[in-house]
Amino acid sequence: MAEALKETDILLHAYVLMTNCVHLLLAPKRAAEVPKLVILPGRPCAQYINSTCGRRGALWNSRYKSSLIQAETYLPRCVRYIELNPVRPGMIGDPAYCRWSRFRCNALGQNSSPSTPHPVHAALGRSGEARCAAYRQLFRHHLEEAAVDDLRLALNQRQPLGDSRFYAKIERMVGQRRQARPRGRPAAPGMGAGKGRRAAAPAGALSLSVGGADNASLAPFLDLWVKVSVVGEGGERGERCR
Repeated sequence: MAEALKETDILLHAYVLMTNCVHLLLAPKRAAEVPKLVILPGRPCAQYINSTCGRRGALWNSRYKSSLIQAETYLPRCVRYIELNPVRPGMIGDPAYCRWSRFRCNALGQNSSPSTPHPVHAALGRSGEARCAAYRQLFRHHLEEAAVDDLRLALNQRQPLGDSRFYAKIERMVGQRRQARPRGRPAAPGMGAGKGRRAAAPAGALSLSVGGADNASLAPFLDLWVKVSVVGEGGERGERCR
C-alpha cells in the first residue's frame, strides 16, 4: 500500500482492514489515480492469498464503492465509522486493539506509516498530546444506529455526504442540477405511506446523485471514502480463508 500511495500521489487519512473488505479515506490529487490505487496492492495480495488458501481469481469482489465526504460536517463521523468497524460485530472490544487501522496513531500517538493526518485532526489541539486526547474523546460513545445506516446507505448508493452547501458545490462542479433521491426501499405497488414504502430523506441527510460523473472524477477537490470488498471471503471455491 505504501508503494501504491507513493506512485499515485494519494494521501491516506484513515483505513481499516477487515476480513472481507478494506475501508480507505483518501485525498487524491488526480481522479485517474484512484482505481490504480485499488488495483496495485491487490495483485501481489491476490497471488499470496491464492497460493496460501488454494483459491483462484481476483482478490477484489467488484468495482469499489465510494462516497464524497464534506470534511467539516461528515469527516469525523466517517472516520469513526471506519475505525469502529472491528468493534461493531464484536471482533474486538476497543479500536485500540486493532493493528490494521490508523486509530493507534490518532488516539495514542503511535506511528502509522504510510497514512497522513487530516487537517481536521490537526485542528483538534495545539499539541500532539492534546490532539490524541480529543480524538479518544470522540470514541467514548459508539455511533448511533441511524448514523451508521446513513453512512452505509450513502456508500452503497455512491452518494455524497454533506450539507446543502456541499451538494450545491457538487452541482456546480458537475454542471447539472440534481434532485434529492429518497432513501430506503421503493414503495410496493398499490401501497401508500407506511411499511414497505420508501421513506423520505430526513432533514440534513439529502441523498444526491452525481449522475454520470463518477465520485472519483470529483475527488481531486474533496475527500473520498472508498470500500473494496474481497471475493466471497474465499474465492471461486467459496471457502473461507482463515
